[in-house]
Amino acid sequence: MPCLRIQQLVTRHVGPIELAIGAGECVCIEGASGSGKTLLLRAIADLDPHRGEVQLDDASCASLPAPAWRRSVALLVAESQWWSDRVRDHFEHAVDAAWMERLGLPAAAMDWEVARCSTGERQRLALLRTLMQAPAALLLDEPTGNLDQDSTRRVEALLDDYRQQRQAALLWVSHDAGQIERVAQRSYLLDKGRLHERERR
Repeated sequence: MPCLRIQQLVTRHVGPIELAIGAGECVCIEGASGSGKTLLLRAIADLDPHRGEVQLDDASCASLPAPAWRRSVALLVAESQWWSDRVRDHFEHAVDAAWMERLGLPAAAMDWEVARCSTGERQRLALLRTLMQAPAALLLDEPTGNLDQDSTRRVEALLDDYRQQRQAALLWVSHDAGQIERVAQRSYLLDKGRLHERERR
């Protein structure tokens, strides 16, 4: 079962970072704007230059081609990229209709033009696109940042089920203390480039 291990990771003004996230565990990170939360996730996803090592089980980031690593350790950002006009064109596999319903999205959304989607709809569709790739670890950068309360709870519930059913490792950046309390088994403050574990509230 997947376990994400981060060892002596350094990128720009962040690090060195030591962190292990167990199979089926959700770890949250909070911190001030500009503290490097997104930089950390991008380094783990091998999108930015970094030193140190990241492993998923026995496979290291350095040992895998970048596309293979990013399928297994998937980064979901608040504003995902869309490269085609129609929503369906961004999905490699058949879409789980039950997941769409749980996210409050109609089946017809697959045939929408991306331009007609609201920011919140695009954010939920990007989550769905990521989950359909069945990653073993998820790096979540404010995945509910543009959502209302109902949609936020829908996303939290689906991610919680995915984590438990797939025994996925989740590293979740959030600025919402209430959300962290709901979703995380452990949480950390990123300050001056280092992680400081929070006591459970």
